[in-house]
Amino acid sequence: MAKTLRIRYTSDMHGYFFPTRYADREEAPIGLMKLMDEFPRDGNTLILDGGDTLQGSPLTNLYQRLTAAEKQECLSCDTYGTHPVAAVMNLAGYHFVTLGNHDFNYGLDALLDYLQNLDALCLCANIRDKAHRLPIAPYAVTQMENGLCVGLVGVCTHFVSRWENPATVAELEIEDAFEAAKAMLEVIRPLCDVTVLLYHGGYERDLEDGRLLSQTSENQACRICSELDYDLVLTGHQHMPTEGRMLGNSYTLQPGYRASHACAVDVTVEEGGKKHFESRFVEPAGRADEDAMNLLAPLARRVDTWLDTPAGHLSRPLPSQDPLYAALHGNPLANFVNEVQRQATGAQVSTCAMPNEYKGLPQEVTIRDVVSTYIYSNTLVVLGMDRTTLKNYIERSAEYFTLDENGRIILGELFTRPKVQHYNYDYFSGIDYVIDVRRPAGERVISIRLNGHEMLTDEAVSVCVNSYRYGGTSGYGMVSSAPLLREVQTDVADAIIEYISNHPDIEVDDHPWSTILPK
Repeated sequence: MAKTLRIRYTSDMHGYFFPTRYADREEAPIGLMKLMDEFPRDGNTLILDGGDTLQGSPLTNLYQRLTAAEKQECLSCDTYGTHPVAAVMNLAGYHFVTLGNHDFNYGLDALLDYLQNLDALCLCANIRDKAHRLPIAPYAVTQMENGLCVGLVGVCTHFVSRWENPATVAELEIEDAFEAAKAMLEVIRPLCDVTVLLYHGGYERDLEDGRLLSQTSENQACRICSELDYDLVLTGHQHMPTEGRMLGNSYTLQPGYRASHACAVDVTVEEGGKKHFESRFVEPAGRADEDAMNLLAPLARRVDTWLDTPAGHLSRPLPSQDPLYAALHGNPLANFVNEVQRQATGAQVSTCAMPNEYKGLPQEVTIRDVVSTYIYSNTLVVLGMDRTTLKNYIERSAEYFTLDENGRIILGELFTRPKVQHYNYDYFSGIDYVIDVRRPAGERVISIRLNGHEMLTDEAVSVCVNSYRYGGTSGYGMVSSAPLLREVQTDVADAIIEYISNHPDIEVDDHPWSTILPK
């Protein structure tokens, strides 16, 4: 007799539990509270999450700023635990989760607080804390009500070691995700009927034509599916909704982020062991779960009060713009962020990127405006660069542009596959530079002027970058290879709020670069 395992899978929720994007008070079709009523509660269903849960929303941002006493006031009751993220996930009925790279952003104490309050078992075979404080297992085998034995393994992209605070990395043992997944499969395969990998990583190849999209091992799902034989590989990290399909030896898929939907997967196992897979996206629908809303209501009220706090005044609004237009003609908001970063670090040059989607800043700025515009949990580092390194850095960013068959500027393929990556185009302040889009990639930067003169080949300059860019991914290896001068462990959003608060009337500069365009 055939037996069926049902799965509901989310990943990359990034603290979005309420149905809101926080840019305003309007309800939005996102958030776990709008999905959880669609989670079956029976003995043949597993509810799973792929990580990046703790960081990314104003709600989780504020919670980490509170004192211990204030945190105790953030739940209407402690029936589901004393950590708000764990409490809502417990209410939703999660069974197993893995860790994402951003779950380490607030440090191991914050991660411990979450995991100790979480009913679900955290699985992560390739990242462990050296002190063994975190309640993490490499794998689990569970028997469903119908008798199916399911083996689950969790792994996270090992690029945590490149992106995370060095002080946090020093407390961790980090192994290659593929090798850990391979080793654990050998352990669980004899013990179960169905093998499942929770992988906080994505696809390194185009799933339609197989073309390699990255030379790094940040994402390894295609290799895992082709070289290993997990029955089901549940991916994440890329925020790239991918419908279920067979890939190599495994059935695989990926949900979107911010709980924009969950993945529903049915695995049917026939008597002879043959498996059939069906999957679909579960969309947020109807009303948000009332019990969950009430549970986190005290924290939600505190968040709204904080977000609506006035921060300061700008000389003009800095709205969001079309990304390609801004990259070609100037982005005053990026200039402003760079000025904040230069002031915070003392660097001569600052670089920043804009998210794919962001709110922008009005003239009268509130904290809501800032955290809805600079959405990342980044700190800052200052690097030493000569002209050659800096030119290579700008050249990589200039690959954002390409020309179509009619000579019109469009986005370069490196910034559109496997998904659109406006956040990988960097703006530079503190220098005057010229990009000639008509020239071949790698030969477009024709001038870099520092303090009014053309920068010499061996002239040194201090350059501020955020902690994500310092990781060197997405073709920015020259950044991670540059000498580290100092670190500034200040969250960029906090630096923006402080800067606006301390400057009553801020004048925003125009862009310091120019682009030579096709005629």
